[in-house]
Amino acid sequence: MENVFDLAFWITAGAIVLLLAFSAFFSGSETALTAASRAKLKSQADRGEKGAQTALDVTEDSERLIGAILLGNNVVNILSASLATALLTKTFGQSGVALATVVMTLLVLIFSEVLPKTYAITLPEKVAAKVAAPIKVFTRILAPIVAVVRMIVRGILYAFGMRTDKNQHMFSLQEEIAGALAIGQSEGQVDKEDRDRLLGALDLGNRTVEEIMLHRSQIEMLDISDDPDAILSAVLSSSHTRLPLYRGERENVVGIIHSKDLLRAVEKVVRGGDGNLESVSDLDIAKVMMKPYFIPETTPLDEQMQEFLKRRTHFALVVDEYGDLRGLLTLEDILEEIVGEITDEFDPKADRRLKPTESGDYIVEGAMTIRDFNRETDWNLPDDEANTLAGLVIHEAQTIPTEGQVFAFHGFRFEVAARKDNRLTQLKIRPLANIS
Repeated sequence: MENVFDLAFWITAGAIVLLLAFSAFFSGSETALTAASRAKLKSQADRGEKGAQTALDVTEDSERLIGAILLGNNVVNILSASLATALLTKTFGQSGVALATVVMTLLVLIFSEVLPKTYAITLPEKVAAKVAAPIKVFTRILAPIVAVVRMIVRGILYAFGMRTDKNQHMFSLQEEIAGALAIGQSEGQVDKEDRDRLLGALDLGNRTVEEIMLHRSQIEMLDISDDPDAILSAVLSSSHTRLPLYRGERENVVGIIHSKDLLRAVEKVVRGGDGNLESVSDLDIAKVMMKPYFIPETTPLDEQMQEFLKRRTHFALVVDEYGDLRGLLTLEDILEEIVGEITDEFDPKADRRLKPTESGDYIVEGAMTIRDFNRETDWNLPDDEANTLAGLVIHEAQTIPTEGQVFAFHGFRFEVAARKDNRLTQLKIRPLANIS
């Protein structure tokens, strides 16, 4: 025993401590670089912080980064465990194997995993900026080995029918923002209205015109063959400033009449004539109307909003792949997906609010979109198979229910409160958990 604690013992023990320190470095670096907010790092990099910019560069290739860190971490952990086993076996005999297992497990768990990762997750951006430079050098050194490992991993995944995208980042920016907003709202740091507006703006690219358009059955239209004075009366009594004009049948839209254009034309006719409104009957509506603007129903909302702004128009008619009229869309409809319902004293949608009852039900129009309903109630009804609440009930029931029928699905109770022809005009909805 007198030669046990010789120079070789202390060199081996020192090597183990050094390897544990490297393991702690790799563990903390992995946590910091994956948990750090790229938005915060970008902000710091824009202020001239080189460490933050290096961290951004390192995390661009996430697969290579993680591969290099895991390779280094596993090598030092295995090597330190092997040295500890040899050292303690030499000192305590065969019992040194079990002792080395217990000691190294505790040392690695506490000093190489929990401690560095806890510190890194507490200050991810700060730690990421500090470790980025040495990690960048390390990943370059191990690049050939990591490349071989990546090929082997992709080959195995390919054999099981899985394909990997080398350009895919470890996080989806949109999902990261949505998750941060959800957490902030649940903790009271973000208002529900602010969360809804931001999520609505983020989600425009994932939604199409078809989901929010006004269905053709609800479009207020005028027959261009009607007398001009009848058209004038209809325009003045309407709550809308733009109305489609059709000839013969509603599918045959020939133009759009704007109330301001019509009133200017009426003023011109009256002032140019005898000052009598009867002269309006001589007005040529075809010369006043605008050319209709048609868009496909599959257009993403963000693209359509840009197109509205580019064309300096706010009104479009939606058609399907066969050119048949499907509905109507305005710029206001898209903006409402961001800011919520926009109403004024002439807007018929002002009365389309949820009406809670004393029994816990919500009375709502069947034509209300599921997304608007979820936004109002903060519930989570699915909108994959239908856009409106009535469509959801019909889809789940696999039939057109009659008035008074009750259904239960997705954790909610649905009652058909009113039906007109084949349309479910009013529903009563409540969570099943509220039913005693």
